[in-house]
Amino acid sequence: MYFVIKHVHVTCVVLSACGFLLRGYWMVSDSRWLKSLPARVMPHIIDSTLLISAIALAVMIRQYPFAAGWVTAKVIGLIAYILLGTIALKRGKTKSVRVSAFVAAIAVYAWIVSVALTKNVGGYFATGFI
Repeated sequence: MYFVIKHVHVTCVVLSACGFLLRGYWMVSDSRWLKSLPARVMPHIIDSTLLISAIALAVMIRQYPFAAGWVTAKVIGLIAYILLGTIALKRGKTKSVRVSAFVAAIAVYAWIVSVALTKNVGGYFATGFI
């Protein structure tokens, strides 16, 4: 069961990133697709599945926020990613603010993935990989 949930989680990680990149492209190009119903609904479905699978995995491996540093780092990174993503796609007052928030959100997302892969708070930066 663990591997099924992990597969669902990783699939949602990829789908979430692809969706965010696509919506970012639409934001930069002022596409009407950014406000379409699928663009507004699908991220919630994918990200809810991602969060549920993350909680299930944390319970299965007994690694919890505030008990395991790397899990805490991922949760804090997730909050930063959500805030930056909201600024990038909705709340940024100017396009330059939205694009800056978009780039920062991508950097935070990459760091979260590196923390998950290394199980180290610093991610790849702490392992000397980068």
